[in-house]
Amino acid sequence: MQYEPISVFDMLKIGVGPSSSHTLGPWRAAERFLAFLRNSAQLAKVRELSILLYGSLAKTGMGHGTDIAVQLGLCGYDPVSFAVDKIDSTIAAIRGTKKLLLGGVQEISFDPHAAIEFLYTETLPYHSNGMTFLATLQDGEAIAKTYYSIGGGFVKEEGENTVLNNDVLLPFPIDNADDLLRWCIKTGLSISEIVNENEQAWRSEAATNEGLQKIWAAMRDCVYRGCHQTGILPGGLNVRRRAASLNKKLIGGAAYANYEEWIAGIRNGGSSFRYTLDWVSCFALAVNEENASFGRVVTAPTNGSAGVIPAVLHYYLIFCSDASNIQEKINKFLMTAAEIGSIFKKESTISAAMGGCQAEIGVSSSMAAAALTEALGGSQKQAMMAAEIAMEHHLGMTCDPIGGLVQVPCIERNTMGAIKAITASQLALQSTPDFARVSLDEVIKTMWDTAQDMNFKYKETADGGLAVHVPLSLPEC
Repeated sequence: MQYEPISVFDMLKIGVGPSSSHTLGPWRAAERFLAFLRNSAQLAKVRELSILLYGSLAKTGMGHGTDIAVQLGLCGYDPVSFAVDKIDSTIAAIRGTKKLLLGGVQEISFDPHAAIEFLYTETLPYHSNGMTFLATLQDGEAIAKTYYSIGGGFVKEEGENTVLNNDVLLPFPIDNADDLLRWCIKTGLSISEIVNENEQAWRSEAATNEGLQKIWAAMRDCVYRGCHQTGILPGGLNVRRRAASLNKKLIGGAAYANYEEWIAGIRNGGSSFRYTLDWVSCFALAVNEENASFGRVVTAPTNGSAGVIPAVLHYYLIFCSDASNIQEKINKFLMTAAEIGSIFKKESTISAAMGGCQAEIGVSSSMAAAALTEALGGSQKQAMMAAEIAMEHHLGMTCDPIGGLVQVPCIERNTMGAIKAITASQLALQSTPDFARVSLDEVIKTMWDTAQDMNFKYKETADGGLAVHVPLSLPEC
């Protein structure tokens, strides 16, 4: 068997909303095409450029900002560091001047309305999220490159068969849940400890810890920002932000100077079931309202499901843990979550365009459930049982975004995924996993089979479900 090494930082990536597969992936694909032009010494020869979007990228690409993402990527901007408050002005300048500074150096004529084609009735065979970049050089030569955004910000070029990180040799190679459990039993290490050892094949432990701190900082800032932003989400659905009003109600109108004081205020507010439940929902809403607003989020494992893990992690830190060794606890939580997500990616999919929303909210809930279970003292088997329970009760969930926007039902689904993760963890902690009837690998296989059987219209196309039964009036593009 060929093992595919997937790092924590492959599964948890800092990026820009609203979609990892429709925004971050196309952005990265544009960067790859740009790199090809540079490496082949053809960047300065480009005269014209066009982009063809297929399948799900065409059907919901406008609502997901796919057109915006490819333009920013072609300009050479990085989604990790590009100032999100400059997105609108940058795109407006390209639209107004009909010029694009390719790679920041080569100015070409570029009218986004004509150069970016949404091929609604065409789908490429490998994956629904396909896109082709076409460049015409000054001597008339044509260059074409096709890429696929395969979920979670991962991108593959047409014909690319290489395994991700195939030059990395892990001390504990893992392709499925049975592999992970076998290593845990053999070594006595927890899931997060296994992951930590594997991560050292890429970098030092100090570098891994530093990277995880950055991931946590992005999650933390997103939660805090989302809980204090009001207004209407962009896109024309007129969806009002709710996290800020819920936050204000829960803290009784109190004002806090910073994140730390705010968290202390939440902790001092009580621990009743209703209070805790409201805060978990508030955290999840906050992240995905930021995501819907082209904010900076952490793909966990996707943008559409970015709120689940931060919400459950905040639940753990505020309501279940003391203040000791906070960063160590966060690092372990994120490593465990990432490992479970990587197994889903290897055995199934984390792309809603391939598997429906079970591949996004279901996977994120499973990741969070396992991480929470380990954090609360559960065994390796209990953590995997929690992951299985969480996915078992997301099987068959469709992806039917109204208007092709990552808003309804996507934002609320993050609250549901977070609550299911907590419930799954509690069930696993009160159970004997040796008597579990369904294994994690079995539920992952079931998820993949379900994805294969699912009608295409329920796979992020906005052609079915709520997307066709809820009346709406969106502005013309």
